Amino acid sequence: MARQPRPRLTLDIAAIPTYAIGDIHGRYDLLVKAEEAILRDGAQLPGRKLIVTLGDYIDRGPESSQVIDHLMEPPPDGFDRICLAGNHEVAMLDYIDGWTSYDDWMQMGSAESLKSYGLDPEHLPLVFPSGAKLDAFIRQSLPRTHIDFMRAMPVLLETPNVIFVHAGINPKLPLSEQTDEDLILIRQRFLESRVPLPKLVVHGHTPNDEPDIRPRRLNLDTRAFRSGRLTVARLWQGKVHLFST
Repeated sequence: MARQPRPRLTLDIAAIPTYAIGDIHGRYDLLVKAEEAILRDGAQLPGRKLIVTLGDYIDRGPESSQVIDHLMEPPPDGFDRICLAGNHEVAMLDYIDGWTSYDDWMQMGSAESLKSYGLDPEHLPLVFPSGAKLDAFIRQSLPRTHIDFMRAMPVLLETPNVIFVHAGINPKLPLSEQTDEDLILIRQRFLESRVPLPKLVVHGHTPNDEPDIRPRRLNLDTRAFRSGRLTVARLWQGKVHLFST
C-alpha cells in the first residue's frame, strides 16, 4: 500500500523576508545560533518574516529530539515557520510503520537519533534479541507528538518566484506531477540537468563544503552535523543573502 502524498503549499510571500535553513541533522546548538542570527538580521526589516526549514532535522548529529522539540515550539516573535519534510524524517516513519528494518534504518545515521531519545542502539538488540520485540519497544518509546509532527510536514513550498524543497525537483515534469520520492531524494537528475528550471529552487539534501549557488538553484546543505556550519539564506526583494553559523 502506497503512502498518502504529503501536503504541498502554495503561498504568495514575495513581499515577505524569508529565511531558508539547510539540513540540521541533530545540531540543536547550530539551530539556536542560526535563529539568533536570523533575529538580528530580521530586526532591520519591516513586517512579519518567514522561516522555512528544508528537512533532515534528525540523525547523524547528537540532539535530534531537541531539534524536533524546538521546531514544534512557536517561532520567534514576528516570524512564522514552515518545516518541510526530508528523507530522514520519512525514513524514521518508514521504520515506525514497519516499511523498513531496524538495520536498514540504522544505516541512515539513526543511532544518534535513538541516543537523543534516551535509548541505547548498541545495547537494545541484546536486551531484545527478537526483532519484533525490539521494534515494538522502540516504536512505543518514541514520542507520539514527534511522530505526528513529522507525519504532518509538507514536502514542498511554492511561492511566486521560489520553490522550497528538501532535495530538488524532476526538471522534466511540471510541479503538479512531481512525486514525493523525487522531492525528498532526487540528486543527479536534478543537479546535472540542463533543462531550465521554472523558478529558483532552494534545497538541501546533497552536502557541500560551501553553499552551491547557481542561476536557478541554491543548495544550503553544508554538512552542519560534521562541519559545524549551518547555512541560512535570506530571500527578499529578488535578492539572496547568505550567512552561516
